[in-house]
Parts: sequence; structure tokens; C-alpha cells
Amino acid sequence: MTSGLAHEIRNPLSTVGLNAQLLHEDLASLDLNEEERDRLMHRVDTLAREVDRLGHILGDFLDYAGRLKLDPHRCDLRTIVEELIDFYHPQCDQAGVVLRFHAPDEPVEVHVDDGLLKQSLLNLMINATQIMEGEAEGTDGRAGELMLRIDADTESARVHVIDTGPGIEESDCESIFHPYVSRRKGGTGLGLPTARRIVEEHGGRLSVDSVPGDGSDFVITLPRV
Repeated sequence: MTSGLAHEIRNPLSTVGLNAQLLHEDLASLDLNEEERDRLMHRVDTLAREVDRLGHILGDFLDYAGRLKLDPHRCDLRTIVEELIDFYHPQCDQAGVVLRFHAPDEPVEVHVDDGLLKQSLLNLMINATQIMEGEAEGTDGRAGELMLRIDADTESARVHVIDTGPGIEESDCESIFHPYVSRRKGGTGLGLPTARRIVEEHGGRLSVDSVPGDGSDFVITLPRV
């Protein structure tokens, strides 16, 4: 029911966004004085940004509330993370974040849906990048460092997503996984709950170890094959 409701909202929202774009183009061609045109186009652009923001909120909601359909198979955890790093590297460069990766030399095999696991990891990486980027606003130099590290033993494999951000108070380390709890302005508060839900559907767990002022270590633990 919730997914159906969200889709019913998304369809007219897309139409509003398209019409805002067309209205922007029409205003640009009208014979108006520059001040009046700028004022009207600013209003249309504000509308378009709000439509885009609501679209992202709906997308996050559908990821969290929708039914997960796992298609697990045997994967090398190193390959999953390497592919995700290749994809995400340009975003780190744009944000001024140094991205690092460490993994064992031998394969780390797990039985997972690689697409959904990538989504969980990506949520953690985006969260870390945005937190560090927010902390670095108004300062010189790079925003911080984001490191992904894989380690394993005979029973489990772990992916660490480590950032050099502001860290998290111990009292907040569990509440951040609750829906609609966000540490950054404009966040939906659904990225971390969705990441944890995906991991738990795989029989794993997602936890965080953090020290205020020293950054955070989000750990995905999965059973070995």
C-alpha cells in the first residue's frame, strides 16, 4: 500500500517537474524586462528544485519501505567493493574526499545479492562523504578521507566504511539507524536504515564504532560461504 501511494505521488510530481522546465524555457523567450524575467525564472527554478528534492525523498522511501527480493549468488566481496569504488571515485574527487581501499590478497567469498549489497555500501559512502563535506565548508584543503577495508575470518567477512568526519556520540550510535533520523541538514534519514535492512536480509549485521572528533567506522558483517 505504501509503495502504491508513493508511486501515485511520483507520477504527477514528474509532470510538475517537466512543466516547470517548459515554463522556464518559455520565460526565457518572452519579451520582458530583465528584472521581471529574472524574478519569474527564479520562482520557477525554486519550484523545480523542490520537485527534485521531493523526488529524492520518495525514492529513499521506496527503497526503505519496498519489499526486498534477493537474488543471491556466490561473489568475491573484493570485486563488489572494487566496482563500487570505480563508480564512486569521481564523486569523492568532486567533494574533495580522498578515497582509499584495502583488501586481502585472496578471494573473500560470500553469498549475496551483489546489486543490493552495493546499494547498502553506497548509502554508507554517500552518508560519510556528505558529513565530511559539510564539516569542511568554509575551510581550506580537502574534506577528509574515506577508506573501505575488507577483512575476514573462517566464519564471517567484514567491510569497513571508515571516515574522518566529526564522529558520533555513543548515545546516538543506535538512533541513527532509525527512520527519519538524520545528522545533516536536508537528509531524509532513510539511507542508514535502508543499508541496515539490506544487510540484515542477507543474514548479516551493520554496526558502527565511532569516537566524537575522530570519525566513524561503519561495519557490514556477512557470513562466509
